[in-house]
Amino acid sequence: MSNEPITLTAGDAEATVLPGNGGRIGGLRVGGTELLRQGERYGCFPMVPWCGRIREGRFRDGAVVHQMPLNSPPHAIHGTARDAAWRTARVTVDEAVLTYDLTDPWPYSGRVTQVIALTGDALTLTMSVETYESSFPAQIGWHPWFNRTLDGTGVEIAFDPAWQEERGDDHLPTGNRIDPKPGPWDDCFGMPDGVDVTLTWPERLELKVTSREEWVVVYDEQEAAVCVEPQTGPPDGLNTLPRLVTPLEPLEATTTWRWTRL
Repeated sequence: MSNEPITLTAGDAEATVLPGNGGRIGGLRVGGTELLRQGERYGCFPMVPWCGRIREGRFRDGAVVHQMPLNSPPHAIHGTARDAAWRTARVTVDEAVLTYDLTDPWPYSGRVTQVIALTGDALTLTMSVETYESSFPAQIGWHPWFNRTLDGTGVEIAFDPAWQEERGDDHLPTGNRIDPKPGPWDDCFGMPDGVDVTLTWPERLELKVTSREEWVVVYDEQEAAVCVEPQTGPPDGLNTLPRLVTPLEPLEATTTWRWTRL
């Protein structure tokens, strides 16, 4: 199938899926109100096969050190799939299935599958990484840009993490876990019982971002948008907390955004 834009509908919710632009969600409208920042780089993109920054773009797999392009010098950031065209495998009125085959500059072969499922009050994203050849470390995550204001109403962020990853001057975790600090943030937090972050636009909408994963990056330093990024490990996790994809064991993660009118 082609990689043309896809529109999913359920009730008064509508999602635009852009296979040709990194497999991202280009928009999510509830009752005609757009929840995601618009623009080619925004919406919500999948982070795979890694999340956040890799220190100096290098990661080790056994005795081999691999170098990724420094697309956020001096680091590599957010994986390779967001810069590629994905293929559309299946589409219904309220669900799309996209695939992306890992290729250069990523040194291992594998397939990423993303399922985008819309209901009248939720969007669920599921992603998996499979390989039939060499095992390799990987990460999965999502990077949504939620509009900071809806019809002039500013967002409030509420969550209760168990810890915050101390961030060094290079924007990477130092390895120390500290008590969560007040924002603004560009920081990774640990939520061992699963990611659970609530965005509230008072008198407009409440949106809960949940995931079984226990890591979330919250970024609210931008004027136009806030980001709540569930992921399978912390930034630089290919080096510090690798999750192995093997022919017998794919890596899979899911996040759900559920909204309620206020």
